[in-house]
Amino acid sequence: MSQQTRQPTEQEKFGRHRPVTDRDAQEINRVEELSYDLKIREVMTSKLYTAAPDMPLPKVLEIMRTNRISGVPVVQDRKMIGIFSIEDIVRALEKNDFATTVSQYMTRDVVTVAEYESIVKAIQTFTESRLGRLPVVNKDGELVGMITKGDITRGILIALQRDYKEEELRRYRASHLFEDIISDRTTLVLRYNIKAGDFTHGGNASSHIKRALLRLGADAQLARRCGIAAYEAEMNLIIHTLNGGILKLEVEPHKITLSTTDDGPGIPDIERVLQPGYSTATDKVREMGFGAGMGLVNIKRCVDKMELESTVGKGTKLTMRISVPSESLNGKRE
Repeated sequence: MSQQTRQPTEQEKFGRHRPVTDRDAQEINRVEELSYDLKIREVMTSKLYTAAPDMPLPKVLEIMRTNRISGVPVVQDRKMIGIFSIEDIVRALEKNDFATTVSQYMTRDVVTVAEYESIVKAIQTFTESRLGRLPVVNKDGELVGMITKGDITRGILIALQRDYKEEELRRYRASHLFEDIISDRTTLVLRYNIKAGDFTHGGNASSHIKRALLRLGADAQLARRCGIAAYEAEMNLIIHTLNGGILKLEVEPHKITLSTTDDGPGIPDIERVLQPGYSTATDKVREMGFGAGMGLVNIKRCVDKMELESTVGKGTKLTMRISVPSESLNGKRE
């Protein structure tokens, strides 16, 4: 399973954090949106066929033949130490060494993805590695599943079907929320507590925000713009704060305001953090696939107005505003 090393393209390098163009913000479809929403654990295959490092090659070949699979993870003490594939069997046959064990020919340098990551991370890894399947590990590095491109496709199709069945009635009811309320100013406020370093639940709040907006009658494009801005703002709290912070959505008939607040560490140079690709994320966070320095750039392209205030040692406040045309709240759905 050895792969020839190649330089990733600009789009592959940035992955989910590539710059979102003005056109992107207007043409984001539900499938792309689900790439942010769905976690790898939701679409992966949990039923695994594995091999032990001391398993004879004929036995592992029989496992692969019986189950019609082209490779199996090699596991020892619940940790994956390698992967054994058809290519490895071919190498053993070429050397007339079929009586040996799996450990002699397995591939030890294995590309994995984490169960808590969004499927967009798996798509990015598939593109970069050109592999057909990826082992999935939990936060402790234990093997918990496998994911293929087919798993991603099936997961998205199931989610789309679920959308159609569940959302229509809910959105119809919620779209009439403001109709009988008489006041000088009516505002719906949703508030989310975001924990620092909580990558497992990263993206949950922004997903809830999108669903809420759709049920309030917002059109799909408006909800997607808000969803991307909320996601990037949420991940900034997870990546860059010490104690987490608050993500808040305020919905008025003709205006949507998103904001985040935290109590530190603050930003020394606001102009610099607004530059594409600049990031203060740690190496550990970068290894997890986050902190590419495109979050604020993507936010700015998805909202009508963005304000960033920060004081070193005290905290940061990010405010994002989107104007809502009357036709965007007519309950239409793509």
